[in-house]
Amino acid sequence: MKKNIVLLMLFMANCAVALAATGNKPVTGNLHGPKLDTATFATGCFWCTEAKFQQLKGVKKVISGFSGGHVANPSYEQVCTGTTGHAEACNIIYDPAQISFDELLEAFFVAHDPTQLNRQGNDVGTQYRSAIFYHNAAQKQKADYYIGKLNTEKAYKSNIVTQVVPYKVFYKAEDYHQNYFNQNGSQPYCKYVIQPELEKFKKVFKNKLKS
Repeated sequence: MKKNIVLLMLFMANCAVALAATGNKPVTGNLHGPKLDTATFATGCFWCTEAKFQQLKGVKKVISGFSGGHVANPSYEQVCTGTTGHAEACNIIYDPAQISFDELLEAFFVAHDPTQLNRQGNDVGTQYRSAIFYHNAAQKQKADYYIGKLNTEKAYKSNIVTQVVPYKVFYKAEDYHQNYFNQNGSQPYCKYVIQPELEKFKKVFKNKLKS
C-alpha cells in the first residue's frame, strides 16, 4: 500500500527538480517522429493501464500488447498461461511538449502497486508484473533514479519490484483489446475493477486530464 498519494506526488516532483539539476536532458526522439515519443509500461492488466493513461493530456495514443517475453507473435490466450515470458504492456505515445517522461513515471507509480511481485490484486502471474521497458539510456536513468529515491524514502511499505529492462519488441494485442474499457464499460471486470481504479487515478491527476 502507498503512503498518502499527495506526498508521493510531491516527492516525485522534487525528484524531477533534483534530476534536472544534474543536467539530464529530456527524453527525445523515438518511434513516432521528432515531435512524439513513446513510453512502454506494464502495470498489471493492460485494459486498466490503457484506460488510465488515455486520460492524460499530452498522451496521443495508447496501444495494448505484450513485451518482455520469448514467444513471437503471441496470442492473448498464450500470454494468459504465463509461459511466454511476456507482460501485458502498453505503448504510450505522447507529446513531450505537453507531458514529460517524468510525469508519465509519476502516473506509473500511482497507477498500480509496484511492490507486488508478478501480480496486481487478483490478477496473478508473471504476465501481470510491474515493468518499465526503456527505449533509451535517458529513460533507464530516470526510472532507476526514481525507484532508488522512492525506496530510500520508504514511499511504500515494501521495496519496489518493478523491472527496468530494455525495450526489444512489442506485439500489439488483438483488436478487441484496444480501447477496451471505453468499448466494454458495462462488462463486470470494467465496472467493478477498472472503473473504481480509474476514478481514483483521475482524482489524483485532475489537473493533467484531457478536457
